[in-house]
Amino acid sequence: MGGGRMLYARVGALVLVGIVLAVAFVLFLAGGRGLQATEVFETYFEESVQGLDVGAPVRYRGVAIGRVTQIGLVAAEYPRQAGTSYSAGFQRVFLRFAVDLAQVGETPDLAEAVRLGLRSRITAQGITGVNYLELDFVNPDRFPVPNLPWTPRNPVIPGVPSTVAQVTNAAELLISRLADLPVDEIARDIAGLLSNLNRQTGDGDLAQVLREAALTMTLLRSTVQDSDLAGAVAEFRAAATDARALLGSTEIRNALRSTSGAAAELNRAAQRLPQAVEGFERTMRSARETTVDIQAELIPILIDLRATTANLRATAEQLRRAPSQLLFGAPPTPDRRR
Repeated sequence: MGGGRMLYARVGALVLVGIVLAVAFVLFLAGGRGLQATEVFETYFEESVQGLDVGAPVRYRGVAIGRVTQIGLVAAEYPRQAGTSYSAGFQRVFLRFAVDLAQVGETPDLAEAVRLGLRSRITAQGITGVNYLELDFVNPDRFPVPNLPWTPRNPVIPGVPSTVAQVTNAAELLISRLADLPVDEIARDIAGLLSNLNRQTGDGDLAQVLREAALTMTLLRSTVQDSDLAGAVAEFRAAATDARALLGSTEIRNALRSTSGAAAELNRAAQRLPQAVEGFERTMRSARETTVDIQAELIPILIDLRATTANLRATAEQLRRAPSQLLFGAPPTPDRRR
C-alpha cells in the first residue's frame, strides 16, 4: 500500500515537472511576451501583404519592439454601413500588432507622433521573401493621414506603401506614359532630321560652311608657318623688359610719390572746402543784410529828392512864363470901384 502511494506521488511530481517545463518552453518560444505590458495598434495597406504572417516582428528603425497579432481584410472586419459607398478604403488590408512598451521607452502622444510623421510600412527581410512591419518617421506632407469611413477598434498608425510598391507604381506609371508617346511620329521626325542633316552635309549650306572653314584653317596654318613668329615673340619679350625697367626707374617712382603728395594735398583742400563755403555763405548773408539796410535809408531820401525836383520844375516853368514876377512880385490887383 505504501509502495503504491509512493508511485503515485512520483508520477504526480513527474507530471507537475512536465507541466512546468512545457509552460517554460512555451514562454521561451514566445519570448516572454505573455509577461510583458503591450499595447495593440492597427494599420492599413492598399498593397499585397504577401510574405507577412502573424507573429512577424515589428521593428522601429531595426529594433524589434513587438509582433504582428492579426491580419485580415477591412471589408470583413468593418462591414460597410447602409448608405455608405464602397470606397477604396474597404479594399484595404488591416494589420493589428502588439508593441512592447518597455522596449519603446518614453514617447510622445500617439496623435502628436502621427502628426510628426510616424508611419508603418512593409519591409522585406533580405531576399528570402519574408517581410516584417517597420515603424519610422516620414514626411507627413508626402504621406498625409487618410480619412477612414469606419471607426477603428484600436489606435491607428497610418501605413505607407513599401519601397517595392513605390518602385512598382513608378514603373507602371512610366510604362503608361511611354505607351502614350507617339513613337511612330517621333521616329518619322528623327528620320526626317537625319535626312536633312545628310543633305546639308553633302551639298547644302552646312557643307559650304565646312569647306570655307577648312580653307580658312589652311590659310591660317600657312600664315603662321610663313610668319616670323619667333621674332615677334622676341620683340614682345624685349618690349616687356623695357616696360618693366621703365616702371622700376627713379623718374616713375618720383612721379608716383609726387602724385601721392598731390592727392594728399587735394584731399586736405577738399576737407577745407566746406569751411570756405560756409564762410562765403556768411559773407553773402551779411552783404544781403547791409543792402537791405541801405535800401531802407535811401527810400526817404529818394522821396525828398523827387519832391525837390518837382518844386524846381515848377519854379523854372514860372520863370519861363513871367521872369519879372520873380524880381518885382505879382502886379497889383485892379480897383473895380472905378
